[in-house]
Amino acid sequence: MPDERMTGELNKEDYAEPQCLLNMHAALPEVPARPVPMSRIIEKLDEHLSRDDWAAAERHLDYWLADALAGGDRKGALAIQGERMGLFRKRGREAEAMEAVKAALELLAETGMEGSLTGATTWVNVATVYKTFGRSAEALPYYEKAQAVYESHLTGADVRLGGLYNNMALALADLGRFAEARAYYEKALSVMEKIDGGELEMAVTYLNLADLEAAEKGPEEAEETVQDLLDRARAALDTPALPRNGYYAFVLRSCAPTFRYYGRFMDAEELEAIAQSIYQNA
Repeated sequence: MPDERMTGELNKEDYAEPQCLLNMHAALPEVPARPVPMSRIIEKLDEHLSRDDWAAAERHLDYWLADALAGGDRKGALAIQGERMGLFRKRGREAEAMEAVKAALELLAETGMEGSLTGATTWVNVATVYKTFGRSAEALPYYEKAQAVYESHLTGADVRLGGLYNNMALALADLGRFAEARAYYEKALSVMEKIDGGELEMAVTYLNLADLEAAEKGPEEAEETVQDLLDRARAALDTPALPRNGYYAFVLRSCAPTFRYYGRFMDAEELEAIAQSIYQNA
């Protein structure tokens, strides 16, 4: 999600559902674009997610998608479809996620932004949907296209590049290409360790590496390495400087099952309890 934030009073369009949503694949009107306020949209989305209110987040995105389409704001609609892809992916709703993928790729072609950073981010979102639903072979070409754009446009440590490398590694691991996957995990760690607040993404990468070690070597042979990686992940999650916000809670809740899978039941329970406390107090 973008870092830029705007503040302001709550307006009706922030919470009211439209009378009817437009056909998501209908031709956009040939009128000057009426840009949607993406910073405010993302800010409000973050508020819903910080309260673990996924239904409100979906209504919010649907409202603004309809508004963007009605106003001819193709770029805004593309950004919103990216958020919808992520929301449906995280909720395990494959059909809706794939519909958002199709719509986003159509919008990307219409806007001619394939070679831009926005286009590369769209490809990452598309690929991650495919990977999440067991289609890693289809995901990899999109990751590779995004990699070419990111590496030519981004300089220095950038969270987008770290996230891309981590997700590429996951797809490669799914395909049994373990050596390549490990190399991309290491690249992800080398990026994220240079970024303020990168410890959450580093923790996720450590857990992914644990899964890779177990898959490649077998649980018994990989046991010592796996436990070391789990220790590193827990230390990263416990970094005092990390904001204890909704995203922190989401990552903790996402990491807990991996700790439980490898027998670290106390760690899993502690992470889930912290996440629940953050959501309740949001």
